[in-house]
Amino acid sequence: MGRLDDRVAIVTGAGRGIGRATALRLAADGASVVVNDIDAEPAAETVSLIEAAGGSALLHVADTVELEQAHGLTKAAVDGFGKLDIVVNNAGITRDKMFHGMTDEIFDFVLDVNLRTAFHTTLAAMPYLREVAKAEIAADGKVAYNRKIVFTSSVAALMGNPGQYNYTAAKGALIATTKTLARELGPFGINVNAVAPGFIETRLTQAKTDSSDLGIPQQMRDMSLMLIAMGRLGVPEDIANVHAFLVSSDADFVSGVTIPVTGGQLGGM
Repeated sequence: MGRLDDRVAIVTGAGRGIGRATALRLAADGASVVVNDIDAEPAAETVSLIEAAGGSALLHVADTVELEQAHGLTKAAVDGFGKLDIVVNNAGITRDKMFHGMTDEIFDFVLDVNLRTAFHTTLAAMPYLREVAKAEIAADGKVAYNRKIVFTSSVAALMGNPGQYNYTAAKGALIATTKTLARELGPFGINVNAVAPGFIETRLTQAKTDSSDLGIPQQMRDMSLMLIAMGRLGVPEDIANVHAFLVSSDADFVSGVTIPVTGGQLGGM
């Protein structure tokens, strides 16, 4: 018996990194998982890994910057598995630039991928989360079980980070979103929380090269390690474990909070 048996989850940005680790963990806990990403090949790999481990998953390639595609994603979950219980808004990207050099194009791109995708995916999920819960309350006086929404924010939104005005603006907005939606949706038995990863080994934190827009300078990586009390950089599974807790019944009375997962990073609270 898994603690997410008979639950259906969407994980956005699930082709790589934290999203893939989260999809794998939720499936291992018994959930049927809709793997969403804009890149079909890595997302298909995630589905294959879930199925190889005996789990249940389906692939849905969509860019939920577009609301219509977000509606397609949530409908695919219900068409494929009969319902929707969990939404993990994980899609994200960085395009670092010091504030004085920030452009509208870079700003908008990062806000779209980190914030607008979460807005649209969550909005598209409302008929299957809020409205279903509302009907249960009308019929039985209570919800059948708690449903869950989780956002992947960042510790950078809690402490600031030079060169990441666009990223921290988006991730900070997700923290505010978490607090507001927790208040709006709590009466319908929907828990809304966020995870704020510290330094996690992903393609966004790899050593930057001249040929890629992703990554950070090696010097920054080295400095980050010096600030982590646990003495190691985080891995995607560290975040997936907290996502899995928040979407489980173990967290039914946890809502409106942002949990930093930083390994005791100095300044990370």
